[in-house]
Amino acid sequence: MSLNKYLNKIIQGDTLTILKTLPDEFVNVGVTSPPYNKGENKKGWLVKNVKYSGITDKLPEDLYQKSQIEVLNEIFRITKPCGSFFYNHKIRWERGEMLHPMDWLRKTKWAVKQEIIWDRMIAANIRGWRFWQVEERIYWLYKPKGTKLIGEELKSKHALLTSVWRFPPEQKNPHPAPFPLALPIRSIYSVMDENKGIIIDPYCGSGTTLVASKILGHDYIGIDISKDYIKFAIDRLQDYKRELKFANKEISKHIVRKTFKERKEKGEFTGRYGKNNNEKGIVNKRKELSLFDYIKNEES
Repeated sequence: MSLNKYLNKIIQGDTLTILKTLPDEFVNVGVTSPPYNKGENKKGWLVKNVKYSGITDKLPEDLYQKSQIEVLNEIFRITKPCGSFFYNHKIRWERGEMLHPMDWLRKTKWAVKQEIIWDRMIAANIRGWRFWQVEERIYWLYKPKGTKLIGEELKSKHALLTSVWRFPPEQKNPHPAPFPLALPIRSIYSVMDENKGIIIDPYCGSGTTLVASKILGHDYIGIDISKDYIKFAIDRLQDYKRELKFANKEISKHIVRKTFKERKEKGEFTGRYGKNNNEKGIVNKRKELSLFDYIKNEES
């Protein structure tokens, strides 16, 4: 089956319905943020209630979670072995009960490789029922090849960016819940590096993931139910060069002077308990402090 009719296009329609029409195992990476099922009546002192164009965000929670499992399993089907999917969501509360994304992610076919914290640097609600929630989650989902659940190691220049990603939401965007360009740039570039492939965003909204894909030289597929968001995304893709400076700012952070592997091969310091360091006498001469030394230093 030819993929050309899907590539570098945005398909309008219901996400699950469209996904079921796509062929098996052709996608390399996906990035998305689905509607959070916040009920459309949730707002804070700093943000208004979220309403999407063309779709309701107010489902019974059990049906919402069931639909997300179905969508994620379809994405699993169309993703190549060793492929990745970055799923942005958040912890919610309903009448005091915590609703955690892991409640349904564990029921999908994906291996959850990592839970990344997105520090958005802004809280939606500044009441004191809980500590202000400034974070969301990005789940790095992985499609294993056979029984190998770990996959390939990230290059050091990507891995050193840690599991806490700190950048604000995108501004001046008609979509009610846009993540910044840096988020899909970091996700895609970290796992693909200089390799090229096919990227999907099944809730593409204003097209941020698609712009990131185009800037990084990948083919992309977007899905969204809203004609308004699709029109905005198409216009944005045509004018993608205006966003190069934001992409380059993120890409410039992916740099390391010398990798762990390079230090190890040259017999250089790789940690105070590294095998090479003990053999060559390359050790850290600092006094090793006990727990009580740390407590004493804190009190003094």
